[in-house]
Amino acid sequence: MKALLVPKGQAESLRKQLLKAGYMDIRRKVKVRGDDLEIPVTDTIPPEFSPFPCIQQEEPEYYENAGFLHDQMQKYLEEDGLDLLPGGWQILGDVVIVTLHPDLYPVRSELGDALLTMHPYCRSVYLDEGIEGELRQPNRELIAAQDGVDNPALAIHTENVCRFKLDVTKVMFSKGNLNERIRMGKLGRGEVVVDMFAGIGYFTIHMAVHARPARIIAIELNPESYRFLVENIKLNHVEDIVEPVQGDCAKKTPVSVADRVVMGYGGNTHHYLPQAIRALKPGGVLHYHEIVPEKLMPDRSFERIHSKAREQGRKAEILNWHRVKKYSPGVWHVVFDAMIDGDN
Repeated sequence: MKALLVPKGQAESLRKQLLKAGYMDIRRKVKVRGDDLEIPVTDTIPPEFSPFPCIQQEEPEYYENAGFLHDQMQKYLEEDGLDLLPGGWQILGDVVIVTLHPDLYPVRSELGDALLTMHPYCRSVYLDEGIEGELRQPNRELIAAQDGVDNPALAIHTENVCRFKLDVTKVMFSKGNLNERIRMGKLGRGEVVVDMFAGIGYFTIHMAVHARPARIIAIELNPESYRFLVENIKLNHVEDIVEPVQGDCAKKTPVSVADRVVMGYGGNTHHYLPQAIRALKPGGVLHYHEIVPEKLMPDRSFERIHSKAREQGRKAEILNWHRVKKYSPGVWHVVFDAMIDGDN
């Protein structure tokens, strides 16, 4: 476990910089070491922090989230209620998002205050009550906020050097897809890429920042997500690479222009396979996401890709496939990489 060794007089300023840039390991506590502080950091630290020695922490100390929350809530709950407390929650930028058992709703405000006590660098806490509508918009309720916060729903989340601005009440951000976003950031250098379900730039930004394609056409239907997509393109200084397009990818996806097509939405993605395949030049690569029952993996998705390619007189070669994350019991979010040739 790595940490930066920082003189006490400089520690608070540096801690804020690391936190804002997404390099601070928030699971571990800052520790005193003589006249210095050990600030816990992630494995990858950019050169601007190199003046401070990077050490291996011999005895890292972790926040005991569940135990601390249990202690904080004892005054509000009986033992059976304490047993229902969440064991974890999501932090996006400086916004905490928590899912609760319905029996805990009467004390949600007190629980939100407790979470802010545990995470004093965060500005607000939202209760997550699921996803609604065709555009998969989150249903979230503000349950706690620090004094003086103007827009508690606005967050700037940093991962893998990429920055994402979003309103947590209007758009989704799945941290469970991080490894896949990092993988996509290694692909597409010098290519023309079409991202058919761009959202706020989940895959587009990683690719533009790290792989530097020649061009990314990023298509998004949801007006709220599109607004943040445009902002995130500017925030990450990739205006020269990314062309945002608002609208339905069934109508907006271009034909025969792409070396690579990303279909990063797992729901009814198969309905858009014809447009994705038409977008690809011969030898182009398709990254097709799908929500698949385990008992149908991988054959159902293989057949869908091959079938839609054959309908266009083309041939699909499956290059790779892997699980992204568990979606529900017995069901997985899976991604398939396929090369689409010019003809059968």
